[in-house]
Amino acid sequence: MTDNSLTTRPDEGHDSPTIRAVPGPGFVAGCTVSTWLHASDALGIPVAYILLGHAPPRRPDETAETVEAGLLGMVDAMRLRPAAERVPIVGARLILRGPFVALDYGHPAYTMRLPATDDQWRAHVNAGGQVCLTIGLDPVPPGAGPDAVEAYLARIVATGRAYMGATAIRNG
Repeated sequence: MTDNSLTTRPDEGHDSPTIRAVPGPGFVAGCTVSTWLHASDALGIPVAYILLGHAPPRRPDETAETVEAGLLGMVDAMRLRPAAERVPIVGARLILRGPFVALDYGHPAYTMRLPATDDQWRAHVNAGGQVCLTIGLDPVPPGAGPDAVEAYLARIVATGRAYMGATAIRNG
């Protein structure tokens, strides 16, 4: 795993950077994850997608601000960029073992196990296909269907609350 436990990003109007810690497994357990495989008409090649978000605050110590800070810690650790910018290649962050998929989200000791993915998605990733990883800062209700996810993506991209990166399988 890559040790990106602390990353810095210049803080607007200040000389010193803001340091956002990568959240641990307690935070990650509250994340929502959607995966799908899409063959675009424009490119004609399939691209696998991972959408990470977080349910609305539900634990006593969670607020909208702490949830956003945790998501931004993941954004910084994985070097994701705003969706309006060119999507950066953020390295091989996916680990596949049979039907199980884990994401190296930048924590020095933990990975994030993704919910069950379908056979086509895993075959695409296992063959070295690219994956578009997106983190949305607005709450995602658990169990959102394809139409809700599409509307959510359109909204967070339009409002600058989505961060993206291209990743792939890690060999070895």
